Amino acid sequence: MSIRIYNTLTQKKEVFKPIEEGKVKMYVCGPTVYNYIHIGNARPAIVFDTVRRYLEFRGYEVKYVSNFTDVDDRIIKAANENNEDVFSLADRFIRAYFEDIAALGCLKAAHHPRVTENMDIIIHFIKGLIDKDFAYESDGDVYFRTKKFQEYGKLSHQSIDDLRLGARIEVGEKKQDPLDFALWKAAKPGEVYWESPWGKGRPGWHIECSAMAREYLGDTIDIHAGGQDLTFPHHENEIAQSESLTGKPFANYWMHNGYINIDNEKMSKSLGNFVLVHDIITQHDPNVLRFFMLSVHYRHPINYSEELLNNAKSALERLQTSYQNLKHRLEASTNLVEDDQKWLDQIANFHNQFIEEMDDDFNTANAISVLFEVSKLANYYLMEKNTSTVVIRKFLETFEQFFNVLGLELTKDQLLDEEIEQLITKRNEARKNRDFHTADQIRDQLKEMNIVLEDTPQGTRWKRS
Repeated sequence: MSIRIYNTLTQKKEVFKPIEEGKVKMYVCGPTVYNYIHIGNARPAIVFDTVRRYLEFRGYEVKYVSNFTDVDDRIIKAANENNEDVFSLADRFIRAYFEDIAALGCLKAAHHPRVTENMDIIIHFIKGLIDKDFAYESDGDVYFRTKKFQEYGKLSHQSIDDLRLGARIEVGEKKQDPLDFALWKAAKPGEVYWESPWGKGRPGWHIECSAMAREYLGDTIDIHAGGQDLTFPHHENEIAQSESLTGKPFANYWMHNGYINIDNEKMSKSLGNFVLVHDIITQHDPNVLRFFMLSVHYRHPINYSEELLNNAKSALERLQTSYQNLKHRLEASTNLVEDDQKWLDQIANFHNQFIEEMDDDFNTANAISVLFEVSKLANYYLMEKNTSTVVIRKFLETFEQFFNVLGLELTKDQLLDEEIEQLITKRNEARKNRDFHTADQIRDQLKEMNIVLEDTPQGTRWKRS
């Protein structure tokens, strides 16, 4: 079986063939760190972490790089508003990013390069483009000559003539063609800057990924990935810059995840539906958010709502309960049962189905469906009078393997006794104040954590079910 990836560049699924056998070089565009990440940033982090996990599961050695844009117009604006310097603000939100994605089950990259720590290689990259006449300096700014790169538009499948019709030169820009884009921006008064051959300034957004991908992964990489919104102009411009400098393909496979809607509306600040991961995971198990994201194929749009997230919570808990029931039954199982092989064969078939679905462009939605089939079979097996440790262990191993590939946790943290007592006190206060809605919510919350309440004349008693 071979892994097939939908390549945005060719608009079709292709059999994955890495540049170097057994090794994968993968670059994923990271966030601009001027705030906590929103749910739209979380999707590529989760999706491509899962891609990485699956490639490693299939035996590949993956070198995974994801950058931070830590100097940018939005960062400068946010720093000014907070009366904070650019560097401390970026540091603060980089720390917050690591906390949020760790909660979401994402592994750290091999490298998390930052623009401010790679300025020399970015300047060197721009100088190379100027030397090849693919870029030019204009009053302290440096622009890329888009029309000189004849394949411009090949990723987004747009013609350069059509793109030029919609392009214009903004006030203050001194470029030769409306489609030309900035590689270096001259510093405005009071802005943070770096010295360069063209004067004081900082890089344009697109050049940073080209320079850092080349520095950490080489001239040509296997997989370049990011959100669908980055296809044009960001990734299109990366291709133009990188291939103009090296004369080689920049990336062999381009992967893009679909958009996120909030309650069936496009997420945007203007609509006031901008949802931050930092806020979601204070109210919901981040494991549930990851499961929710993976329940839809990564290239499809996904709709986020509280109702859908709660549905995902219930679905994940069914799988976790099935696993816990198997663990509980393991102690009461015998060493060998006559029809073990029949059950082992069925589990093996599901294992092959899981791989088949994930091989098909990392179809986590269908892979999760296979996982529910495993759970269904396990629940049916537990109805047997005699169960075998061999079969139980194979079920457990399969759950653990699939969950690890998807980056999900199989066990929930158990509530401590004092936490249970605190919730019961809150419930009793709510009942005293005739706030029965809150009281019922607390009861339901405890029930979901397998805590059974019994109201008696002497007070509320509880036990773990």
